[in-house]
Amino acid sequence: MITNDERERRMDPEQQSSSGAVPPPIRRIRVDTSPTVAPSRPTHAAETLRPTRGAAGPERMTIDGLSVFYGPKEAVKQVSLPIRQGEVLALIGPSGCGKTTLLRTLNRLTELTASARREGQITLDGTDIDDIEVTALRRRVSMVFQQPNPFPMSVFDNVAYALREQGSKRPSRKVLEPYVVDALQRAGLYDEVAHDLSHPALRLSGGQQQRLCIARALAAGPEVLLMDEPCSALDPKSTAVIEDLILELRESLAIVIVTHNLQQAHRVGDHVAFMYLGDLVEYAPGDELFTNPRAERTRDYVGGVFG
Repeated sequence: MITNDERERRMDPEQQSSSGAVPPPIRRIRVDTSPTVAPSRPTHAAETLRPTRGAAGPERMTIDGLSVFYGPKEAVKQVSLPIRQGEVLALIGPSGCGKTTLLRTLNRLTELTASARREGQITLDGTDIDDIEVTALRRRVSMVFQQPNPFPMSVFDNVAYALREQGSKRPSRKVLEPYVVDALQRAGLYDEVAHDLSHPALRLSGGQQQRLCIARALAAGPEVLLMDEPCSALDPKSTAVIEDLILELRESLAIVIVTHNLQQAHRVGDHVAFMYLGDLVEYAPGDELFTNPRAERTRDYVGGVFG
C-alpha cells in the first residue's frame, strides 16, 4: 500500500507548487476494531407510543346512526361511535371522507352551513344535543381548529374572553387571573408567557398560538375537547409539545382528534376510527387497528396504498 508520505514524495514538484499546498491527508477507516456506537438521544414522549394507563372512564358522548347531508350529498353515513372520558378518539381517513364533518357535528357547528342537515342521534351524558342550548353545548364540547386563531388582543384577554362570556357581569382582571393562569398551565404555556400576560397574542409563535387557543377552550371548562388537525400548521417540535399536551389532558377530558398524520394517530389515539367516503370502515384500539386491521380498506390505507 502506498502511504500518504510516499504519495507526496512521488508527486511532481511542479504539481506541488501549482497546487499551492500539500494535498489533504487521506482519511482511513480502521476495520480491526469494533465501530463506536453513538449514544441514543433521549426520546421525546410524543415520539413514542402513548404510555400505558388505566381503563377509560364513562361514555360522555354517544353517536348513534349519524348521517350528515349537504344538500343531496351524504357526507357521513350511518356512523355509530362512543366517546369516552379519559380517552383520545382519533378519526383518520383521506380528504373528503367525512371525518371533519363528523367532528363539527358533535357541537352543532355544521348547522352554520345552510344546506346541512342531520339524521340519527348524538347525546352528551345521555341528553340529546338538540335539547341543549347551543352556546352551553359549545362550552361543554369545545373546538380547537386547524389554524391557530387567537384574537387580536393580549394573551390574558384571549383566555379571559371565554370566562367573560359565561357571566352576566364583567368580572375584574383580579377575579379572572387565577382561572386564566390555570388554563394556561393546563395548556403548557404559562411558563413561557408568565412574564408578560399583556403580550399581544398575535406575536406568539405558531405553536404558542395553538396552545393559547387550547387554553382558551379549556377556560370554558369543557367536558369534551374536539381538535381538527391541530398540528398541521406546526413544526415538528411544536407538534411534539401539542401531542404531549393531548396525552396529559385526556386524563380529565374526552378528546376527539381529526388527523391526516397516521403516526400521530398511532401515538395519541387510544381508539382509532377509519372513515372512507362517509362510511365508518373500522373502529378499534389504536395498536390493533395499525398492526392488525380487520378490513382490507384499512390495511390498504395504513399501508400507504392510497391516501
